[in-house]
Amino acid sequence: MDNLTHSLAGWALAETGLKRRTRKGLAALVLAANMPDIDVFFGWAPWAPLAMHRGFTHGLVGGVVLMPPFLAALLWLLDRWEVSRGKIAADAPPLRFGWLVLLSYLGAITHPLLDLQNVYAIQLFSPMSEEWFHTDGLFIVSPWLLAMLGGGIWLARRRERGGQALLALAAGAVFIGANMGISAMACQALLRSEPYPQPDRVFASPAPLRFWKRDMIWRENGVISFGHYDPLQGALRVTGQGASVPDNMALPLVQQAARATPDAVKFLAWSQMPVARVKTQGCQATVTFADARFTGPAMARNFNTVVNLPAC
Repeated sequence: MDNLTHSLAGWALAETGLKRRTRKGLAALVLAANMPDIDVFFGWAPWAPLAMHRGFTHGLVGGVVLMPPFLAALLWLLDRWEVSRGKIAADAPPLRFGWLVLLSYLGAITHPLLDLQNVYAIQLFSPMSEEWFHTDGLFIVSPWLLAMLGGGIWLARRRERGGQALLALAAGAVFIGANMGISAMACQALLRSEPYPQPDRVFASPAPLRFWKRDMIWRENGVISFGHYDPLQGALRVTGQGASVPDNMALPLVQQAARATPDAVKFLAWSQMPVARVKTQGCQATVTFADARFTGPAMARNFNTVVNLPAC
């Protein structure tokens, strides 16, 4: 999810009354809710689980178990520095380190739970497993969830009561659960739709505003197919199935390119629906790797990698 959504999730938790448990409680929840995205600064790291976005720091080990105590310790050190310089108000609540750690854990848990909802997916059990998990419950930026969380925070602060923030969190959870159900229905409808595919991988991407609609992408026997699902038009079928395209991943030249450069190896470790385009000119072949989940024009430059190989 986008970082505004992550921030609002931590802030909404704080407004339920948790921010008053300790000084810097609000900071702990909001920062912890964003903390796993620190991996975007470590793309250079030699350790693949850390260099991989939505890998180690988004998993249960790195993001949920190990990182929160470090955040709590940093906030405690910042507080000690502020106290030593007289920057803490006399009527400020006390700092309770135990609560600071607990709130850091609580905020951190929200991050993988939200990122699990979109087709980008996360490696939930990294570094023990490289398997990607996704529920396809939300578009990567959901205006509906933003409105729920933002409205709950605004009402909670205006009325100085935590019930509105709690209600917003509950409404968000129900909204996500309902959308997970729609995506599950979409996947089942695909199996019941002609020509009755038996895919090895399926993604049901929600639309940003018309959240009940799904863009379907699936792979079967090395062929990528696309379709649409709208439960209001027919809950038991996937429509709009256009021309399928081969992913070309089994071609010998593509297999060679997949191992040819560190960028290609890294890209294919991340990609869950890889496709390859091969262009040969003279004695040089250009292999472009992309991901079928992100094939729109706006994504084309950011979600591919190119490998040049001799073809003679």
